Amino acid sequence: MTETPNPNIIDADTLTGEMRPIRRAVLALGSNMGERLTALQGAVNAIADTPDVWVTGVSPVYETEPVGSPEGSGTYLNAVVLIDTTLAASRLMDRALAIEDAFDRERSEVRNAPRTLDVDLIVVGDRRSDDDSLRLPHPRAAERAFVLRPWLDLEPDAEFPDAGPIADLLDKTDESGISRRDDLTLEIQ
Repeated sequence: MTETPNPNIIDADTLTGEMRPIRRAVLALGSNMGERLTALQGAVNAIADTPDVWVTGVSPVYETEPVGSPEGSGTYLNAVVLIDTTLAASRLMDRALAIEDAFDRERSEVRNAPRTLDVDLIVVGDRRSDDDSLRLPHPRAAERAFVLRPWLDLEPDAEFPDAGPIADLLDKTDESGISRRDDLTLEIQ
């Protein structure tokens, strides 16, 4: 039996004329100031509370030595979050910045300065961007164990756009400053 669509239900895409594809996105979280685990969990919660975003996975937590940071910077807690979203990459970036701001992220001229929270967009579907406000895929993530290792835990067969399988990329990186913290976990709410 063929089902006839209900003529009284209005499709939102019909109203706007806009089709928004669902894209897989990878976000990297990091914190090396204050209550690090609380900041990461808060970021996961805020991402999950974002309309048109569905959290599909959260990696184990890793403790990592700072990379390229000023002397005396503390160790980071890092994790990766996988999402499906219909948001445009620019709106997702705006949300990431708002989440950082909610956790008192201070921006300075010092490169890789300590931070209460860092939310980086690594990949948003097959989207490419080289704007000052948005670079996709993330320009240095393919070389960073603190992104690749937790991502590999979630998606062993994942590929980094234009660079290859993340497992192969991880083989080329130095993992000496990264350790998995099985005593710390992040929850999807």
